[in-house]
Amino acid sequence: MENGIGAVSQPGGTSVPVPLHPLESAGTLGRHLARRLVEVGVRDVFSVPGDFNLTLLDHLIAEPELNLVGCCNELNAGYAADGYARAKGIGACVVTFTVGGLSVINAIAGAYSENLPLICIVGGPNSNDYGTNRILHHTIGLPDFSQELCCFQTVTCYQAVVNHLEDAHELIDTAISTALKESKPVYISVSCNLPGIPHPTFARDPVPFFLAPRLSNQIGLEAAVEATAEFLNKAVKPVLVAGPKLRAAKAQKAFVELADACGYPVAVMPSGKGLFPEHHPHFIGTYWGAVSTAFCGEIVESADAYVFVGPIFNDYSSVGYSLLIKKEKAVIVQPNRVTIGDGPSLGWVFMADFLTALARKLKKNSTALENYCRIYVPPGVPLKSEINEPLRVNILFKHIQNMLSGETAVIAETGDSWFNCQKLRLPENCGYEFQMQYGSIGWSVGATLGYAQAAKEKRVIACIGDGSFQVTAQDISTMIRCGQRSIIFLINNAGYTIEVEIHDGPYNVIKNWNYTGLVDAIHNDEGKCWTTKVRTEEELVEAIATVMGAQKDSLCFLEVQVHKDDTSKELLEWGSRVAAANSRPPNPQ
Repeated sequence: MENGIGAVSQPGGTSVPVPLHPLESAGTLGRHLARRLVEVGVRDVFSVPGDFNLTLLDHLIAEPELNLVGCCNELNAGYAADGYARAKGIGACVVTFTVGGLSVINAIAGAYSENLPLICIVGGPNSNDYGTNRILHHTIGLPDFSQELCCFQTVTCYQAVVNHLEDAHELIDTAISTALKESKPVYISVSCNLPGIPHPTFARDPVPFFLAPRLSNQIGLEAAVEATAEFLNKAVKPVLVAGPKLRAAKAQKAFVELADACGYPVAVMPSGKGLFPEHHPHFIGTYWGAVSTAFCGEIVESADAYVFVGPIFNDYSSVGYSLLIKKEKAVIVQPNRVTIGDGPSLGWVFMADFLTALARKLKKNSTALENYCRIYVPPGVPLKSEINEPLRVNILFKHIQNMLSGETAVIAETGDSWFNCQKLRLPENCGYEFQMQYGSIGWSVGATLGYAQAAKEKRVIACIGDGSFQVTAQDISTMIRCGQRSIIFLINNAGYTIEVEIHDGPYNVIKNWNYTGLVDAIHNDEGKCWTTKVRTEEELVEAIATVMGAQKDSLCFLEVQVHKDDTSKELLEWGSRVAAANSRPPNPQ
């Protein structure tokens, strides 16, 4: 590459010179970062401009394989990067220093809790300002620029402050590779005066990105497999349970191999829903203690051995610490460690390696699956409603179930949608996402934007409560701007229903909005958007026909009005148990 001229190879080995974009003609930090994002699979970057990141944004725009998606605020940009990472394997957002960084940090913390590789890029102060004792705008007024970095150190697995060109290349590459290896977010701050300056370390195209494979300790792997096989092969009715860390460990395929080989019934933890194919003949539902799907909890808790693969046990997933699971019966498989009952715990054993090797050692045992088939009773009387009866939530989800296919994905917001969406049976290749560990209300609006941008072949169906929607509603605007065709069910039940069932009070009642009117105002006749209010089953059926037919290429927003006390029975049970756990008195000292 010389004088702004590149070369494109033609058939027969000849090359034709082509002029390069001015920003591509020199090896710059901005171009290197843009190319690295493309190399690891990022095609859309979610951003909010600010004076410290504007030059960097110029370089991202100049990269032909990168699309800059401007969001309404930094929190939503972070949530969008989270949703994008769930579909693509990695996501990225760009904000400005401190005012942007501290705004996006809640979304980054959520991605950390959910083990998502996410690159949070911040446009930082001019490199000459470091160490000068100057006070800068966008800061808290101290001549010290470390507050943002200190905050991000607790919610990212690596932090790179790029304020010298000499080590910029290494810092950026290390940050991106660490995000991929650890499956966690990283923080990269780039001084605002550096993106466009040529430097010898960027003079050539970067060496292709490469991550060395992580290999299990062979002796430890063999020992873990032998001990686990001995433990399970003497069990009478063992079961498998899939947890959320299957994704971070990239072990979903290996888990299916194990399920095929052993014949055990397979349940998923609530936060593992969507990570195991529900059309699989061994699938028995969601294991969530007292609020498990029908007949699933009984099979898991009565087993004499259970293999939990990639679990997260917290007060929410354990229904206020009420699971009837015994440590001595459990094999716990984490991304790099296996613990067998009360026996050995072996580290440096990676999940996919372990599951593949274990599949070859287990005897086929379908006893527990046969027990499930014996006790299982199919869903009973079909749900019916009277003509023009106010719509019930269980009727709503009966119709949402019929909308699902391999070309859809479900996003469930924190709240009663957690429990209603858990009961949906996912067809082959239907996506499913929710944020259980962090449980940040409002997450789903940004996540729907990001997921739909990453998985353009799927139509996203988002189930969002009115309280959650009020937190992050603005980025409906960005969905319309991007030409997305998601379907949003806004469930208007006049408050924070999940919190009502944990502990009620006047603070759980919210101001009612004209939600369709708000979205119509945001639409403003630019782009494709269709809204409607739904109060009865008849109106719902008509709206879904429109959504799937005449408006199939539009963003569709359905405000579903239901009674404030119309909740799933699972939320009622779960809420009372979580409330009991939250209200435990202090232990006597």
